[in-house]
Amino acid sequence: MSRGARTAITLSVLCVVLAIAGLWGWTAAMKPLPAKVDTPICVDKTIDAGEKVFPQDVTISVYNASDRDGLAGRTMQLLTDVGFAEGSSGNVPGQVGVVQIWTLDPESPAVALVASHLGDDVEVQRRQPPGDGVAVVVGDDFEKLVKGKKAVVVESDAEICSPPIA
Repeated sequence: MSRGARTAITLSVLCVVLAIAGLWGWTAAMKPLPAKVDTPICVDKTIDAGEKVFPQDVTISVYNASDRDGLAGRTMQLLTDVGFAEGSSGNVPGQVGVVQIWTLDPESPAVALVASHLGDDVEVQRRQPPGDGVAVVVGDDFEKLVKGKKAVVVESDAEICSPPIA
């Protein structure tokens, strides 16, 4: 086979490979991008008796039930600075004196840990929380956090709303 014939065959094969690669690239570029998966704010996590619950294990949501603008956001910032995971925030109707925790499980170790940072005036109410995690509802007389516990030892098996593992 002559040198010119080999060159022509080689160029032809390379052109076919280039056309196949171009077609594959074009179809890959025209496919829609994968949809973004929304991760939940928190997931239920079972804690065994004797284990400790730390602030980073607890998701909190903070709601403003006062006439003070931005109180929920400022309180959320204080709680996340301590180490709690951020849930949702907003306003709720009604009036709260100082601070309340709304929960369906008042004996939860997560509630006890959050309450320790809210001071003696915190009132724990058994009622449907408006968001995920431990719901803190702040009122007109809420001023600041207190130095709370670094961890709470779980006395009996419990389930808490914890931030998802990334």
